[in-house]
Amino acid sequence: MSRYISNRDNYNKHGDTFSPRKFEEYAYILDYIQNGKSSIVRMREGVIIHAIGEEHLTLLELLGISNEKFSIGERVYIGKDGREKIISVLGRLDYNHTSQSAKNELPIVIEKIVNVNEKRFIDYFNSAQPMTPRVHSLELIPGIGKTYMKSILDERDKRKFESFSDLQNRTGLRDVTKLIAKRIYDEISGETRMNIFVRK
Repeated sequence: MSRYISNRDNYNKHGDTFSPRKFEEYAYILDYIQNGKSSIVRMREGVIIHAIGEEHLTLLELLGISNEKFSIGERVYIGKDGREKIISVLGRLDYNHTSQSAKNELPIVIEKIVNVNEKRFIDYFNSAQPMTPRVHSLELIPGIGKTYMKSILDERDKRKFESFSDLQNRTGLRDVTKLIAKRIYDEISGETRMNIFVRK
């Protein structure tokens, strides 16, 4: 299996810890080509899949088993042992090298990942800290300005948020899933200077 995740350290720029696991366990399919050629590994042909890792949210190229059926948005196991539909992880993909179909599906699949992993993302709201005396890391989420930031900080001091609906009901911040998904998309597509969710 390709070592597509850097092992430099387990921290991002804000000092938040990542899981020490170097490999993705699951990925969501964005696009697949039945008789394709890898853009990463020479001479590798077959079912070429463009996918996004569930934990580190990095774009990946996978090689699927030829007689299996695949569907867009499907969650597939890509861990080291016991793969049923994936032969190998060929490597990490740059956003600009993903297929147009994969790019089109990316926002939808990201929202799905955010919803499935709600606790992980609500934990961000419960633990995010200031970056500078003037800028809080919560403000990196689209739609969160000074007013919402203050409301979130005031409410979490009273009691930690338990869910997206709890966050919305107590602060008035709407479409939390979409806001987080937009930030993740921007990080993947290179529109941000620093990442808070996507592993570099």
